[in-house]
Amino acid sequence: MQSMKAGAIAYAKWPEQRRLSYHQSTEPSRAWIRQTPPKHRTVMKVTIFCGPDDTIKNRLFRRSLATPMAMRTMTIQGTFSLRNTAALLLTLAFAVGFNIGSYDDAVQRFNDGVVTPPPGPPPPPAGLGPNFSEIQTFIFTPSCATSGCHSGANPSASLNLDDTNSYAMLVGIASSQDPGTQRVNPLNPNLSYLIQKLEGPGVSGGMMPPNGTVAQTDIDIIKQWITAGAVDDRVQATTPIQVSSLSVTPGTTLTAAPTQIIAGFDREPIASTVNTSTFILEASNGVAIAGTSVSVPAATPQMANMNLSGVVLADDSYTIRLLGSGGSVIMDMDSNALDGEFSGGFPSGNGAAGGDFIVQFTVDTPVVIGPTLDQIQAVVFTPSCATAGCHNNTTQAAGLSLADADTSLLELVGQFSSQNGQAAVMLVAPTDPDASYLIRKNGKRGRDHWRTDAIESTGHTAI
Repeated sequence: MQSMKAGAIAYAKWPEQRRLSYHQSTEPSRAWIRQTPPKHRTVMKVTIFCGPDDTIKNRLFRRSLATPMAMRTMTIQGTFSLRNTAALLLTLAFAVGFNIGSYDDAVQRFNDGVVTPPPGPPPPPAGLGPNFSEIQTFIFTPSCATSGCHSGANPSASLNLDDTNSYAMLVGIASSQDPGTQRVNPLNPNLSYLIQKLEGPGVSGGMMPPNGTVAQTDIDIIKQWITAGAVDDRVQATTPIQVSSLSVTPGTTLTAAPTQIIAGFDREPIASTVNTSTFILEASNGVAIAGTSVSVPAATPQMANMNLSGVVLADDSYTIRLLGSGGSVIMDMDSNALDGEFSGGFPSGNGAAGGDFIVQFTVDTPVVIGPTLDQIQAVVFTPSCATAGCHNNTTQAAGLSLADADTSLLELVGQFSSQNGQAAVMLVAPTDPDASYLIRKNGKRGRDHWRTDAIESTGHTAI
């Protein structure tokens, strides 16, 4: 409607330009002609309504009228006399293939809503995704890598978050404010200082960025990226697939058995090649742990998850194997075998396809001593005191055997020490641990229970 009025105004204001105008719409094909009052040389307005299924055969008009839009105006320079007006109209109608009718009728039909309006604009592009490239573009660059903050030669907290430096200064790098915490700990958003600073002040300073908080929905996207292994999706792979992270730190000693082991890759593997034959957990005797399941989650296709729920891992040393050599191997989407050799850091590999990723870890569950003789016997006396050459039934150092709970009870409770100068002191004085020679001898560690390390520190000397 507005474009039609604009066309009419333009015609009335500048008739001397003698233009032939075309208006295009989505109404079924018709050409509408309006002519100025008769003059020696006249100006005509031609409006063409073109439906979405119309085919314009004439090559002259095809380029201009190919896209149906409501009342879109095109202008072609031209000066026409009354003598050739009729011939021109017939030529246009034939060339374009449309019927000729009243311009005013066409406008009225458009105003009455007969003409189908043009389609709306396309939907906006997808929002922020859990990819480093998008996080950099939509969060780090506009909110962090600003003047006087995390950019330039001397960035705040020695952290430059511009497009060139951010990934290398975040992933696997210790925080300058909290050296014991990585800025981004792959697979572990809750152990990543970046998340701590986005959701709170961290160990020092304030919440980041200082000029306004990042929406929690965007922080959750960053967490998803970290959980998926904190991969830099901007890097085009030129080498075979490699292991980029592992939820169990190689060489570490765990105080509790893990319930899952997550391996991250620098690109998406063929999911079917990551299975219990290529992702293996072995005990120290070389026997594979039974009952595990391995999967590549659809939501995080660059991660492999070994589920250990229901699997009992005793205190032992374990080996994790991700296979890149042999009959069954992990492969990337280009069918390259895993480049897995581990030399102490991530990513794995030596730049050539083929090679197993092999690392070890240990489970050593701390012993919690309960306040009963049976528990103390099992945790302290038997392994640390009733040993060869000490307080066993054979040696009976200082005339004392702690071979089993019954023997220990008889030998300790209400009995006096045989040590020189301590004859008046009970080995275990009921209700009075401070007066008990057992506690004095091994160092007081609390009234309720003894600890293994306390016993061991004595060198197992006789009580």
